[in-house]
This record gives sequence, C-alpha cells and structure tokens, in this order.
Amino acid sequence: MARPEQVLLLEPQHELRFRGPFTDVVTTTLKLANPTDRNVCFKVKTTAPRRYCVRPNSGVIDPGTSINVSVMLQPFDYDPNEKSKHKFMVQSLLAPPDMTDTEGVWKDAKPEDLMDSKLRCVFDMPAENEKTHEMESNKISSSISKSESSTLSMKSMVSLDDGEVKKIMEECKRLQTEVQRLREENKQIRQEDDGLRMRKSTVMSAPHSSSAVRVKEEGLSTRVIALIVLFFVMGVIVGKLAL
Repeated sequence: MARPEQVLLLEPQHELRFRGPFTDVVTTTLKLANPTDRNVCFKVKTTAPRRYCVRPNSGVIDPGTSINVSVMLQPFDYDPNEKSKHKFMVQSLLAPPDMTDTEGVWKDAKPEDLMDSKLRCVFDMPAENEKTHEMESNKISSSISKSESSTLSMKSMVSLDDGEVKKIMEECKRLQTEVQRLREENKQIRQEDDGLRMRKSTVMSAPHSSSAVRVKEEGLSTRVIALIVLFFVMGVIVGKLAL
C-alpha cells in the first residue's frame, strides 16, 4: 500500500543549500508549514548525523501554523571535486485527537500512516571575487557599526553634560563648604589644645614658685638666728669688758 502524500509544506522543497566557506558552522533554515486542521507530528532525519546539528529535530505543528528548523553543518575540509551524498528526510504523522505522548504515537504508528519528504544537500563555495566582495562588505558593516557605536557614545556624553553639569557644580560647592567647615573645626581644636598646654604649664610652674618662697623664708629665718647669736656673743663680750 502506497504511503499518503506529505501534508506539510516544505520550504525549500527539494534541496538544502549550504554556502561556504566551511571553516565555521554554516546554517540553513527549513520551514515546515501545516495547512491542515489537525496537529501534525514531525521528525527530521539525516544520512550523516555526525555532520549536522538540527534544532528542533522533532515536535508538533499546530493547525495553520509553521515552524523554522535550523540545520547546522559542522566545519569540514571542503573538496570541490567531491559531490555531496548527504540527504535529509522530513517524516510526518497526523496526531490523534487524544495524543498525550509524542514518542508513544511514533512507536504505535503504522507504516501506512507515515508521510515523508526527502531533500538533498548542496554545498556552494563562492568564487574568489565573491569572497573578496563579502570580506569588504563585512569590513564596511563592521566600520559602520563602530561609527554608530561611537556616535551613540558621543550622544550619551552630550546628554550627560547637559543633564549632569548642574548637579556636579552643586556637589563641588557642597564639598567646598564641607572643607571650610573642617578647617574651622581644626582651627578651634588647635586653639583649645594651646589653652590646655598653657594651663598645664601654669600648674606645673606653681610648685616651683612655692618652693622658692619656702627657700626664701628659710634663708630669712637662718639670717635672723645668726644675727641673734651674733648680738648675744657681742653682749657677752661687752659685759666681760665692763667688769
């Protein structure tokens, strides 16, 4: 029994083209559209699974919607004399109304319920002049993006000057006032420190002055005693001479 015709609409229909150089990952897009009024399950398979990365490689497409499948060719050494034998197959299946498990649907599906479409892979290597043109285009686009970014940075600087100058000036004034206040406080602290030093020196000099007074008093008392003794001795001598 022949398989039913594919209900999904594929774009492209027959070929997946990958444009070099192939020194980096090359990606092409496969669009799957569901024109029916039922959910459609799909799977994307390839004959070279190690050479490609497919996202998503399976799923369910709602009625009247579409999905883009990214097919990523991994880097490899391109040989223009070697023809690509890689192929892809899109397999589809009308989902039952009571579907809960997609894997179970695929497992229980009958061969006559499966629909498939095949696509071959084509590798296009651009000519040397096209490579040069692409490189120049990339350089131009890079320089344009750089100039745009520099323009945006200049605009941001201008907007900063217009909007923030006043705030910056006010902040400078506030900082100047704060510095003046700190200077006044420092001056006041120095004056208080000088007053404390003078008081300390006065307190320290007070014992010396009292000791000097004591020395003077002791010197005076010693002289008085000496004079009394001298007068006493002279009185004794005078008394003896009178006798």
